[in-house]
Amino acid sequence: MLRGQFSQAANDFEQDRPRDERVSPAAGVYLEVELRPNASPDSLERKKSHLKPASAKLGASDTRIVGLLVPEDAKPVLESILADYQSGELTEKGQNPPYKSFVEPIEAIRKARLETFWTDDLEALPQDPNDTIWWEVWCIKSAENALDALAEKLDARCAPKEQRLVFPEHVVVPVLAARATIELMLFARFSITELRRATDTPHFFIDDLNPDEQFEWTDDLADRIEWPGVEVPAVCLLDSGVNRAHSLIEPALSPADLYSVRPEWGVDDTGPRPGHGTQMAGIALHGDLVPKLSDNNPIKLAHRLESIKILPPPGMEKPEERFYGPITKSAVSLAEIGRPERRRVFCMAVTNEDISGTQPSTWSAALDQEAAGVTMDDERAPRRLIVVSAGNAPNPIMLNEVQPSDTYPIEDPAQAWNVVTVGGYTDKIHIAEPELADHSPLAEAGDLSPFTRTSTLWTTGRNRPIKPDIVMEAGNRAVDASRTTVVDTTSLSVATSGPEVDRRPLVPFRATSAATAEAARLACRLMAAKPEYWPETIRALMVHGAEWTDKMRFALDPLGKTDAAKLLRHFGYGVPTYKRAIASAENHLALVAQSEIQPYGASGFKDCHYYDLPWPRQAFEALGDEEVRLKITLSYFVDPNPGALASLDPYRYQSFGLRFDLKRRMESTDEFKKRVNVEERADPRRKPPTQSDTDNWRFPDGTPSGSLHCNEWKGPAAWLLARNMLCIKPVGGWWKNRADTATRQQKTRYALVVSVKTANEAVTLHTAIRAIVSGEIPVSSEIEIGL
Repeated sequence: MLRGQFSQAANDFEQDRPRDERVSPAAGVYLEVELRPNASPDSLERKKSHLKPASAKLGASDTRIVGLLVPEDAKPVLESILADYQSGELTEKGQNPPYKSFVEPIEAIRKARLETFWTDDLEALPQDPNDTIWWEVWCIKSAENALDALAEKLDARCAPKEQRLVFPEHVVVPVLAARATIELMLFARFSITELRRATDTPHFFIDDLNPDEQFEWTDDLADRIEWPGVEVPAVCLLDSGVNRAHSLIEPALSPADLYSVRPEWGVDDTGPRPGHGTQMAGIALHGDLVPKLSDNNPIKLAHRLESIKILPPPGMEKPEERFYGPITKSAVSLAEIGRPERRRVFCMAVTNEDISGTQPSTWSAALDQEAAGVTMDDERAPRRLIVVSAGNAPNPIMLNEVQPSDTYPIEDPAQAWNVVTVGGYTDKIHIAEPELADHSPLAEAGDLSPFTRTSTLWTTGRNRPIKPDIVMEAGNRAVDASRTTVVDTTSLSVATSGPEVDRRPLVPFRATSAATAEAARLACRLMAAKPEYWPETIRALMVHGAEWTDKMRFALDPLGKTDAAKLLRHFGYGVPTYKRAIASAENHLALVAQSEIQPYGASGFKDCHYYDLPWPRQAFEALGDEEVRLKITLSYFVDPNPGALASLDPYRYQSFGLRFDLKRRMESTDEFKKRVNVEERADPRRKPPTQSDTDNWRFPDGTPSGSLHCNEWKGPAAWLLARNMLCIKPVGGWWKNRADTATRQQKTRYALVVSVKTANEAVTLHTAIRAIVSGEIPVSSEIEIGL
């Protein structure tokens, strides 16, 4: 009977298994085996034949429900075991049938279902195939990368590595996907052993624990951290001060690194929003604390904190708006004078409330000056990386008063060209509070956070910078069943360090402040990993490592290039992760260049840089018509020149501008150079004929604005093989026509990041390209340019 059950179950499974053109079938089957009460699932394991139990849970009447992995070559083994048990000779001792210990605990065998691997409450399992939740996917440790690749093929989204839990045999990966997609993932590969609903919210740590219990958890985390020395980079918080007495902050924030722009303000965490600086500190140092608290692994920190108090405590007069720029400059100077040798990321989540960043302001121009290292005596100070928030939208209680994010323009000084402006998106959709059981998340996973602002209303003038540059987790809001009221809630927030360290060491945190602190943390981690990279390069990597969520792509992909460029002001360049920003996978390689350029000479444009791109011919020819994605990011800092005309003409604001151009498929190298550079033409007055080759770009040529430019090209690999030269060329700026000779002819610098990616896992572009170039793109030539 059991043999018949096995055969029928296997046949049924092969017939009913979900199929998808993006997924190759698994070599084997999953079966659901019901064992008697108290039977051990380990009795089903046969290591030599790779017969292995995957999941196990209690069934009715205390039976054990086991998901059994049966690889293709193990099928005959299992058939033989069942056949021998039914008809084989009895043992001489005891007269027992063969394999008694394996077979007799089995009550039934049937084909596996998704429910077989679901070990959570059955009521929490989505029933509709299109229901989308965050799944807690227990994956075989060695198959983690394969799971990531499969999820990408199926348009599911895996949480970044730092939000995963690692155990000796398994890694727990949060995956955002519909039920139907999870079923495809489950039965397409033998890598998933268990499924639950992901409940990675702060609710347990903040609402369910009393203060003493919170201290136990935070102290345990503090004991697992390898704290950094003083020589590492730092996130320098320009905020309300920080309470360094917190156990998760004190080892990474020296008393000597606490400053205030006004001595009478003190350095304690007081201000218009008391506690804000301490909350920022927790995220800037650790990120969302929930995954760290849930884990039990050691953590090594590679960066630390500094704090500059730029906000007055209660009872003291708030500075006038015209002093915001000088105050920010003073804060930067305090940190650099205190520790001039330290590399740092300046982080500011303070904005000029309800003042739109439509035009350059004295504050935004001051930030641009600080980033570019502009000084009053025209000497060049170090360049600086500055991360600022886009500003928060109002959060009314009544749903009918909630307006779309596009209604609220990004606030001053987030319009600064040279800074990384951070908006908010959210993945928070699980509401854990029992009293809010009938509520639902206001925003869908992967969409903009209800707290954020955009720059879609920046219609005055032309070529405003694309803002925000990136978006990070900013939390969500909950709306009641009647769709009447909206509330802020712990479970739709992130967890951070509380300023009342002796009472509540853990508190919820949200909005663009949380997003900005997380972005500064990302920047500082990149700075620690790549000490040779400039601030311009770190900014480029952050944007280059950003991708749009499925929700964002759903809005972007159907649009033409012009409309998609407009939507950039809604989503920015997407959500960055450390892994994408820093790592080169086998089929995804990033090349980085840092170079100096002289944009202008005595009477016009000067340098033009050409880069020979190291495309591997054999690999690209093997791919043929398969799609590859080329992404290019160019980052530099301009010297600002604000004023009435600058608000209308970006060439009046920027000291210089740079653009990139790629050789077209049907162009020769000579034709490409003649197209981009007048000096290469025999008759400078005549522009050479060219064929349009821009349809494969995501955004139009006119998209570039500000001092950071990013675009994607998608097309057949064979087409990209012919597009093997990249040009960096200058465009107009006030240095060219309005500066003195010495200023006009000075050199400046830029960072360039180029990556190419294919979905074909069998093609190792990394290995092929590494054989051609060591990783940094060499400048093939520098020539004078005329445009």
